Amino acid sequence: MEEKLPFLISIPHGGTDVPEIVRPVLALAPDEIRFHADPSTREIFGFRDRVSAFIDTPVSRMVVDLNRPPLPLPPKDPDGIIKVLTVDGKPVYRPGSVPDIRLSHRLLMTYYFPYHQEIDDLFDRNRVRIAFDCHSMLPEGAVSQKDAGRKRPLFCLGNNGDRAGLANPGGLATCPPGWIAGLARSFEEEFRVPGQVAINDPFSGGFIANAHYWHKGVPWIQIEVNRALYDETSRAGTAADVPFFAVSDLREKIWKVLAGFGQEIGSGEE
Repeated sequence: MEEKLPFLISIPHGGTDVPEIVRPVLALAPDEIRFHADPSTREIFGFRDRVSAFIDTPVSRMVVDLNRPPLPLPPKDPDGIIKVLTVDGKPVYRPGSVPDIRLSHRLLMTYYFPYHQEIDDLFDRNRVRIAFDCHSMLPEGAVSQKDAGRKRPLFCLGNNGDRAGLANPGGLATCPPGWIAGLARSFEEEFRVPGQVAINDPFSGGFIANAHYWHKGVPWIQIEVNRALYDETSRAGTAADVPFFAVSDLREKIWKVLAGFGQEIGSGEE
């Protein structure tokens, strides 16, 4: 049996399940739930049998966003842990039905805190050299996002640093700059997309990577894959030279990049 690589894979936004407790008051249709998830990321990054630690969730981020800090609760942050609006400005809940403090607490205790506790437990139970928080992104920024209307790269890698992977003044990068730069080059070479792999732009990493790096000190990289690479409905306006892959093929090409990266950084053991 092939040895598992010392990676932790986290996929917090791939789920589309809506718990019964909020289903009657949710204003979004099933196709909207899927659109506002990270479609197919549980398949693309589903390397459970190839890595030492793995975690994902079936629950929709429209119910609980695991990649947000636990405060503030609604309505203070419309795109926070309990969402009030989608990124394109549509209400998530029917009028007057946004979860109150009691329902919010119940959702967090059921889905949010167990996910983060399990990440800590996975680090404690397994040898992990680096962790990856895995996502997809729309081909261009939505109206409420800082890059609204701007075309996005085909891949974005985040370590909470600047566009070279260096720590920002007064901050910490969640992995060495050489690591994230090397991984970016590997993605460009494998997918033959020079200039289409960005570092910390438009996403530099979310709460999961940053909080757990602070907590455990294990390096993290957030990976964002442009949906135009695999989702036919996302390709409107996409340049003709942007490649398109079946999910299974994209998965194997990404794994080839990550496996090569794992060999480059080694085990970390003396």
